[in-house]
Amino acid sequence: MTPEVHHHGAEELCDAGLEIYARALREGHLPGAAAATAPCLIDNGLLHPAVDDLDRLEPVPPTVVLQRLLRSSEDRVADERRRGQRMADVFEPLIRLGRRDVLTEDTPALRILGSKERTGQAIEEAMAEGRKELLAIQPHDSHVTKHPDILEGAMKRDQAFLDRGARVRALYQHTIRHAPYTRARYEQLTGDVEARTLDEVTERLIIVDRTVAFIPASADRSLALEVRHPALIAYFVNTFDRLWHLATPMHPQAVHPPTLNGITPRQRAIAALLVEGHTDSDIADRLGMNVRTARVHIAKLAATLGSESRAQLGYLIGQSGILDREG
Repeated sequence: MTPEVHHHGAEELCDAGLEIYARALREGHLPGAAAATAPCLIDNGLLHPAVDDLDRLEPVPPTVVLQRLLRSSEDRVADERRRGQRMADVFEPLIRLGRRDVLTEDTPALRILGSKERTGQAIEEAMAEGRKELLAIQPHDSHVTKHPDILEGAMKRDQAFLDRGARVRALYQHTIRHAPYTRARYEQLTGDVEARTLDEVTERLIIVDRTVAFIPASADRSLALEVRHPALIAYFVNTFDRLWHLATPMHPQAVHPPTLNGITPRQRAIAALLVEGHTDSDIADRLGMNVRTARVHIAKLAATLGSESRAQLGYLIGQSGILDREG
């Protein structure tokens, strides 16, 4: 086939390109040489090299291609509308071929939620549709604890979820174990609900039925990311499961890590961060407490180890062996 055959616009597919693209959708990928007779497929973005093998070409989902082409023709009014209809007719059978592997535009793999209110609404909608499981990592958030209405709304949402026979698994920092609002929450919730704690947890993570997840998209948590990509969901679930197995049970049966040689579990966690060089503010943030409380624990740790300075404290922590013990 001569190169002149491919002197067509991005809105069109030649017969050779259409045939190769359909084959790519059926087979999932093609060797790079397969597109040699229709370079327009790569030039116009219908095929692209695979991330892990540049000699393999993968098809862009036909719904994505179609929408991109339609957007480029919006300003051509009548003629382009007729052209768009013709493209839709061409792509309709291709969409059927590729639909088994493609998320539709109504359920994007990633979506930014532009406010805390919209994030809360999206989580409520996901849980209203959920029937199996909620996995949650909830770091300390002073904003939430100062607003009883937020806590009450979360209680009602979670209880409705449990009432449908679903289960809830939640991870917190150790410092949350004795918080009044946490005790009240688990005294009131009924159903298959468990909670565990760790010295440190990741940023907030909520997974519903292992199909949709919510994570922060900005440092102040004013934006969130709704995730429906199966590979990312699997990664989040794996991360949660590993942290869950490392965590200490809090509800329904609480297990309290023992105090070793006068060093409490909380002081041991602080000691580990001190020897890494973290500031008081960093330590407080990572362990879910205010700076004043963190400094009180540091002072008690120093008194227990007989330290008279911050530099000496780091040395004594290393010499004491407390970080080598199982807490």
